[in-house]
Amino acid sequence: MHKDILIIADIEGSSGCWDYESSSYKTEKWAHACLDMSLDIDSVVKALFKAGAEKITVKDFHRTGYNLLPEFIDPGAEIVSGYRRGPVPGLGRPGNATALMMIGMHASSGSGGFLAHTLTSRIERLEVNGKLMCEAELFSASLEPFNIHPVFFSGCPVACAEAKNAIKGITIFSIDKPGDPGSFNKEKWRDDLAAAAVSSLSNISSMPHKIDGPFTADITMRDGEKTANKLASRWGYKCRGSKIVISEENIHSLYYALIRLCYLTPFIERILLPALLIYNLAGRRGRYWVRERLKMVFTSL
Repeated sequence: MHKDILIIADIEGSSGCWDYESSSYKTEKWAHACLDMSLDIDSVVKALFKAGAEKITVKDFHRTGYNLLPEFIDPGAEIVSGYRRGPVPGLGRPGNATALMMIGMHASSGSGGFLAHTLTSRIERLEVNGKLMCEAELFSASLEPFNIHPVFFSGCPVACAEAKNAIKGITIFSIDKPGDPGSFNKEKWRDDLAAAAVSSLSNISSMPHKIDGPFTADITMRDGEKTANKLASRWGYKCRGSKIVISEENIHSLYYALIRLCYLTPFIERILLPALLIYNLAGRRGRYWVRERLKMVFTSL
């Protein structure tokens, strides 16, 4: 049974995010979604510890990386907020974890899933070697050199289907969001989510996710040809209409190329370490805003 667990947490597939506003920085709905996301993770963490897990690290991977509220999560878990340069992009060093769980995730750009996107909603469609690629694949493959097994994934049904098709043997647990959030039983869903996560601790069929290259990525930009040309020119990539084409020999260089395209400029890349410090500071301020908003709500009850 896996004892050292790495959890990557996102908000779109959490129990409190039911529309785009709920995932958007500094909105009233986002504040409540941050609380629900934290309670989802707490339910999973508590169940994993009870089942015999010895170490759990939770990486907040939505937008600023400061959505989780540690005060609502079992203190035995280590909550990692904000972003690091490497060796795993955004995550930093994964430690000695043997299992990866991805909780609250979304489907890939172009898939039609709930709030579907890959890295950024500015990408309308991302195809790699002719197939849609989701973040679950990118995250899992980036951790393959560290011998980490992707054992569990939760998100909307489309996201779960993508993860199951891409990652052999992974355990999935879905959350369907077409209906009224007011009728959704969060407590029962969290209990079931936690039970499914516990069952994946003994998952021996999922191996570290290695994807062999070379790779050709076709990236269709939502804002059209002008934006695609600007971004392609910035990094020296090929461009055909609103589609940027990137060719890389391995998944790690492809992942970094996508990060460049989505988040960086050549100047920001040169000053990446201080830029990350500034960005993480903004994230901490956002979380402070969430706490103040929730405090006002709880005080008024």
